[in-house]
Amino acid sequence: MLRLNEVKCSAMLAAVVLLTGANGAALGQSSVTVYGLLDVGLVRESGGSAGAATKVGSGVANGSRLGFKGDEALGAGWSALFLLEAGIQLDDGTSSQGGVVFGRQNYVGLRGPAGTITVGRQYTPQFDTLVLADPFSSGQVADAKNLMPSTGDANTRMTNSIKYASANHGGISGELAYAPGETAGDAGRGRQFGGALAYARGALKLRLGYHYRNTDTPASRQGGARDTLLAATYDFGRVKAHLGYGVDKGIGSSLPRNPNNPYGHAPAPGGTADSTDLLLGLTVSSGPHTVMASWVRKDDRTGANQDARQLALGHRYALSRRTDTYVALAHIVNRNGAGYTAGNASDAGSGNRAVSAGIRHQF
Repeated sequence: MLRLNEVKCSAMLAAVVLLTGANGAALGQSSVTVYGLLDVGLVRESGGSAGAATKVGSGVANGSRLGFKGDEALGAGWSALFLLEAGIQLDDGTSSQGGVVFGRQNYVGLRGPAGTITVGRQYTPQFDTLVLADPFSSGQVADAKNLMPSTGDANTRMTNSIKYASANHGGISGELAYAPGETAGDAGRGRQFGGALAYARGALKLRLGYHYRNTDTPASRQGGARDTLLAATYDFGRVKAHLGYGVDKGIGSSLPRNPNNPYGHAPAPGGTADSTDLLLGLTVSSGPHTVMASWVRKDDRTGANQDARQLALGHRYALSRRTDTYVALAHIVNRNGAGYTAGNASDAGSGNRAVSAGIRHQF
C-alpha cells in the first residue's frame, strides 16, 4: 500500500509540473516557479517518563517541502495566482501532514489593487503573528509553539478557508480569514474565523492576530477557543528585539503539543482554557553567524495553575545564500502537573529538554 501511495504521489507531482509548464508556454504572460526547502537534523530529547530518545528528524527548523506557485496577469492591475505545497519527510520519504500530498498549503485566488483573496488550505493569521514574534520562526527545539498555542484545524492551518489580505497603505495592512464547519444541520460546528492587523515602518514591526474556533463540544458553544496575540520586533541593526503577548480563552484554546501524557501524570494534563503567554527574544547577527535566544512563559489562570517556562538558545551559520546549518537547545520547567514538551517544527517532542543540530537548503 505504501508503494502504491508513493507511485500515486509521484504521478500527481509530475502531472502538476507538466500542466503548469504547458500553461505557462501557452499563455505567455503566466509564470510558474518550482521551489523547495530540504531540512534534516539530529534531535536528542530527554525528561519524559519513557526515557531519552535520539531521532533523525525532517523539518526540524522548517518543514521540508516541494512547492509550485504561479501567477497570470489579467490586465487592469489584476492577476490570478495559485500555490501547491507538499510536505516531505526526508528521513523516510513519506508525506508530512498525515500523508496528505499537498498538506502544507494549497490555494488559488485573485490579486487586485485593493488586495488579494485566496481559497484553500492556508495559514491562520494568528500563526503568522507568532512567526513574527519568535526569534526561531516557530522552529527548531526552541519553537514557541511548545508553550504558545497554534491555531487552526490542521496545526497552524485552516482547511476549506477563504482569506483576504489587504494592500499596504502607509505601512498598515490587514487580513481576514473564514472557514465553515461544513457540518450538515449544524452551521456552527467546527467553524473558524480570524484576522490580523499589521504595521511596519522602518525598524519597527507590529502585528495583532486573532483566531476563533468552535471546538465541537456543547460546552464550547458558549464561546469556543479564542486566541489573541500581539507581536512586535524592533531592528537595531545587528540586534533585533522580539516581543509576544497572548491571551487564550475557552475550551481547546491552549493544549499541550504532545497529547499522550509524556510525563505519566495522574490525571493526564489536558491544557488550559484560560491562560496568558509572554515571549521575550533576541536575534544577534554578525556576518554569516546568527544567534537566537528566547524566554517564553505560560501563565495558567485556572485553579490547576499549570504554569510553564521555556528558555532556549540557538545558532545559525550561513554556508551560502541558500544553505545553512543550525544548532539549538531548549529547557522547559513544568509546574503543578503541566505537560508541555520541547518539540520542533515537525515533531511534538517527548520530554522537557531537547537539543538539535541540522542543515537546511532552499531552492
